[in-house]
Amino acid sequence: MSATSGNQFTGSYLMPTLDHATVTDAMHPGVLSCDAEATATEVARLMASNHVHCVAVTGLAQDASAASPVWGIIEDLDLVRAGMRPGEEQTANAFARHAITVAPSMALREAANMMLAENATHALVVDPRTQRPTGVLSTLDIVGVLAWGES
Repeated sequence: MSATSGNQFTGSYLMPTLDHATVTDAMHPGVLSCDAEATATEVARLMASNHVHCVAVTGLAQDASAASPVWGIIEDLDLVRAGMRPGEEQTANAFARHAITVAPSMALREAANMMLAENATHALVVDPRTQRPTGVLSTLDIVGVLAWGES
């Protein structure tokens, strides 16, 4: 079906509009993670085996004062960049980026703006009480709200 054909599809009664949605409405529960010392190959296998586009990095925090056990995130494009560099196998510690974190109750529009500002396609959803990740929010999740949210 082409994008210009008639409006055959309508929004889901379960999905609010972007202006009314929270992170919880769009996120995927659960987080895959790797240790900071995992090799690029190990991270690639984790992503490929689970059909995911990001992995949280735990372990040796870059900021020792961080309250969360997760300090970084590796997106699939980060891994492609690491894989294209010749030489020694790199660890997750070397090519992970700072994780954007959002609260489940945060307005989805606010989370989307944070992701846009950082040029990130994923954010970790962190429980504000425990500081533990509970899920992942991707740009595709936000697109789903744009596509199916009720007007």
